[in-house]
Amino acid sequence: MNTSVILKTLIICLLPLSASASEFLAWPANEGAYVYFINLEDGASVTSPVLVQMGVSGMGVAPAGTEREGTGHHHILLDRPALGKGPDGNDEWIYNLPADENHIHFGRGQTETTLDLPPGKHSLQLVFGDMNHIPFGPQMVTEVITITVEDPDKAK
Repeated sequence: MNTSVILKTLIICLLPLSASASEFLAWPANEGAYVYFINLEDGASVTSPVLVQMGVSGMGVAPAGTEREGTGHHHILLDRPALGKGPDGNDEWIYNLPADENHIHFGRGQTETTLDLPPGKHSLQLVFGDMNHIPFGPQMVTEVITITVEDPDKAK
């Protein structure tokens, strides 16, 4: 195999590593924007159903598929590793988030929900995504918080 074939193969293999999340977004997050849980904090003890209020500052909330710059919608990652740390790692920053029991979408533009969670510890992370469910980037993702859902029978 000659050197030019090896070099071309190497370049093609490295191209995906050079791509940043912003290349896949419909538009970038607004400068200074951030996302947060309004009513929950790390270490909170709650009862089920759990009220979750989601906030965003510096951007607007719009339903998925809405082609309006400066907007996006919420997702909750539940009982899984932090975004980018899961089995799909860095791919999670450049592809649309899946919809399943660990990835809850609020594609109608909801900013509040209730989660029916069993007693015990649960992790939550709020992720703000673009019209195609692609995360805007680290500034639009909360730290993972852990809440404890109290067993109502033990509280009596």
